[in-house]
Amino acid sequence: MLETSARLLTLLSLLQARRDWPGQTLADRLEVSPRTVRRDVDRLRELGYPVQATRGPDGGYRLDAGADLPPLLFDDDQAVAVAVALQTATMSVQGVEEAALRALATVRQVMPARLRHRVDALQVTRVPKSSWREGDIDAEQLLAIGTAVRSREVLRFDYAGRREMVEGDGPPRRAEPHHLVTWGGRWYLVGWDLDRQDWRTFRVDRMTPRTPNGPRFAPRELPGGDIAGFIAERFERHDPWPCRGTAVLHVPAAAANEWIRGQGLVEDDGPDRCRVTAGSWSWTGLAAWFGMFGHDFELVGPPELRAAGAELAARFSKAV
Repeated sequence: MLETSARLLTLLSLLQARRDWPGQTLADRLEVSPRTVRRDVDRLRELGYPVQATRGPDGGYRLDAGADLPPLLFDDDQAVAVAVALQTATMSVQGVEEAALRALATVRQVMPARLRHRVDALQVTRVPKSSWREGDIDAEQLLAIGTAVRSREVLRFDYAGRREMVEGDGPPRRAEPHHLVTWGGRWYLVGWDLDRQDWRTFRVDRMTPRTPNGPRFAPRELPGGDIAGFIAERFERHDPWPCRGTAVLHVPAAAANEWIRGQGLVEDDGPDRCRVTAGSWSWTGLAAWFGMFGHDFELVGPPELRAAGAELAARFSKAV
């Protein structure tokens, strides 16, 4: 039988693992009587843990949310996951740097040596991108949007598109927010656009929420019912690149994949050839990208891509 202190920690770990626990099941897991479980629950309550009793045939206990955050108990994998998440929390959300570092120091301080070594082996350094490509968002901004999603309240916001990012603020928008998702290192809001009467995805770093929120709404059914499938289909259908073309590289598809790594679609075209379809902001940029692989290649199309290749060829010929 476990000693009282060890038993309390085990009980707390069990209560954190799932929402509801029948009293007899807890007694069996701890190898004590239901009366001892009741006494241990009272001790946890005295320590500030909001343990509630549940009614019914299998009446038991659950750990509810309280006014204050009590001490938490993590297993080894959870502790490492929390530490890694805290290190990467500042990658795309601004305003949480100091709090994340303080939380990481708190978690690391109480870690056993075996876990501390695992965490210290992964040191993540945030290197910001150039300012015109920066996609960071403010923590308060993300919280405001997440609150609207949870409360099912119409979100009113200003939205800056590609052109408006340079020329000024975009027009006010109204949407029923349904999901916050991440894709390709950016945050997106999936919602029903009330002005366009269609589902839309909005980049969160281009949104400026207005207050107060609009009225509450009844959730609509997402097409397909699966947010992951919806996002994947939406981004594949609406290509973000204004210029997209295809080239044949004189290199096996497996070798090309090692370099491209998701930046384009690679199709096998023979033992030493592959077709690559990719996008870029300009035709000359795309043509130059195809020429960076150090192998012979053929620009398939469209005509704009071949024209850009000819322009680059003349420019490089003149340069040398």
